[in-house]
Amino acid sequence: MERNLTLKNIDLFKIRSFLLGSRTSYGLIFNVALYLLLIAIGFVYIYPLLFMFVTSLKSPSDLLNPMVQWVPSTIHMGNYEKAFRVLNYPTTLVSSILVSVIPSLITAAVCSLVGYGLARYKFFGKNLIFALIMATFIIPPQNTVIPQMLTYKDLGLLGNIFALILPAMFGQGYRSAIFILIFYQTFQSLPKVLEEAARLDGASDLKIFLQIALPSAVPAFIISIIFSTVWYWNETYITVIFLEGGIQTLPMQLTKFTQAYENLYPPGMVNIFDRLNEAVKLAGTFLNVLPLLVMYFIMQRWFVESVERTGVTGE
Repeated sequence: MERNLTLKNIDLFKIRSFLLGSRTSYGLIFNVALYLLLIAIGFVYIYPLLFMFVTSLKSPSDLLNPMVQWVPSTIHMGNYEKAFRVLNYPTTLVSSILVSVIPSLITAAVCSLVGYGLARYKFFGKNLIFALIMATFIIPPQNTVIPQMLTYKDLGLLGNIFALILPAMFGQGYRSAIFILIFYQTFQSLPKVLEEAARLDGASDLKIFLQIALPSAVPAFIISIIFSTVWYWNETYITVIFLEGGIQTLPMQLTKFTQAYENLYPPGMVNIFDRLNEAVKLAGTFLNVLPLLVMYFIMQRWFVESVERTGVTGE
């Protein structure tokens, strides 16, 4: 009888551990609740993208049919063909990559130098420099865009990609302050013993920076390049003012999508199927975000690891 009670207690303990968990594992109830919460949060973020993609594949008849919601009756790629032509996709894609990637790479390189200098050297006015760096992040760019525009006009940089590259070269790229702080935090956490040992072996400051500091800052570089690329890609206000239409990017083309579509497909000269509709607009929007999605999926593993190591959250 005692043996039966012991076996019964063991079975109850196993069932309880399976449902509620133990010291070494989570229970079924906790895992189910956790996954349901993650699915709900993920759906909130994925729903707009999924709706945009599904709608972009609908034909005009599906758009007018209230019974067609999530599954189009036919896959209509004509929306993407029209959006591809209206956006002048190959040219604007190359321009967007140049405008976003080149300043981002320069921003990451320069911010690493500034962050290392602030983390490792003591000099007069260091706190003032920190305050000025934070001011460039806190003050909205709309307040400083006019002086910048006038300065670039005097230098002959308006309408040139150097209007975006030049500030990045001096640590004043778009939201560079946050990247300087990321590198500062990264280099502050680097043990000074490594640098002191290298200095005793006769290594110069530049060699220490290149061979010891930079390898430890790879996560900060990945975070800075990805975030900076996305911010440069999506920025249209400053880009339009500084480039003056000399370079057309995908977001800039998307802001005048309706006008460009009507110029390509005049309302009085096309049939009802070629008129601008919601599916064509969403196809153009999806083509705009597609390169960023591809970049994220390619760098997803390094991106997640870098976020965990640097403690940076997305915006």
